[in-house]
Amino acid sequence: MTLLMVCLTWALGEWPAERTLPTLLLAYAPPLLWVLATLPALAWALWRGQGRRPALAAVFLAVWGAGLLHWRADATGTGPTLRVVTFNVLGGARTTPDRLAGRLRALNADVLLLQESRFVQPDFRMAFLRALPGYAVAEAGEVMTLTRLPLLGSRSEALPGNHRKLLVTRLKWRGEPLTVVNAHLGTVQVSSVLTGDLARVRRTRDARAGQVQVLRAVAQTAPGRVLLGGDLNTPPRGQVYRDLRAAFGPDAHDLAGRGPGWTFPSLHVRIDHLMGRGLRPTRTQVLPWALSDHRPLLAEYRMEQPD
Repeated sequence: MTLLMVCLTWALGEWPAERTLPTLLLAYAPPLLWVLATLPALAWALWRGQGRRPALAAVFLAVWGAGLLHWRADATGTGPTLRVVTFNVLGGARTTPDRLAGRLRALNADVLLLQESRFVQPDFRMAFLRALPGYAVAEAGEVMTLTRLPLLGSRSEALPGNHRKLLVTRLKWRGEPLTVVNAHLGTVQVSSVLTGDLARVRRTRDARAGQVQVLRAVAQTAPGRVLLGGDLNTPPRGQVYRDLRAAFGPDAHDLAGRGPGWTFPSLHVRIDHLMGRGLRPTRTQVLPWALSDHRPLLAEYRMEQPD
């Protein structure tokens, strides 16, 4: 019975997902809850000496679904590497300009995608940028893109349902254009279920769906190689996640990461992503920093060659 429930829970959270509120809750629940829910059944089966195999299979499936068994070896290859970091910096509330800039500078990244970069201290931005020489800067609302690559231009797109903006920059990498999209999508307020405010859950879900449509339109009109990064407030499952991957390409962590890749450690969820079209991720790492409520995601890419 436990194995059946785990399979059903996984399937409903993966496919109907955001279409209904019950399946939305299944898709957005912290994945460790799956594991914890199977442990009583395993203990009961071990104590009774019956049903051990189905109970163990349920635990294994839950652990796999939580990403605890995910492991991809670093890919090999030749040629220059593109190093990209995405990081929700929480407005700098938990760090200083020099400390944040120093940590980022040490990563030797070609592109830095920051969210919540409307810093809480008035002089933070100036001191932060001064401590990051050699980077060109583009901004749109509370998202900031810094790059050491040639910056060909930038533009912003309004995101429906909130006051945030999408930042689209055009860069040149290895002599070819690269479109980089920096996004901070709205949060689906699933916690409002606890107060009975289902209308807020639906409203924030629909707003985020509209934001995804803007992203898909950007991807469709962008020629060549495209990279999406940011705090997407979306777990690695469900319809929204599939739509983003279809538009922008594979998730770097899926192809080159290890472990669950939790970028929001307080809930043990992975909601910050890097997805690329025409790019091949060779290594992905979530950095164990305590400078924000999020953790930075670092990915290395090589240019994907046409077949």
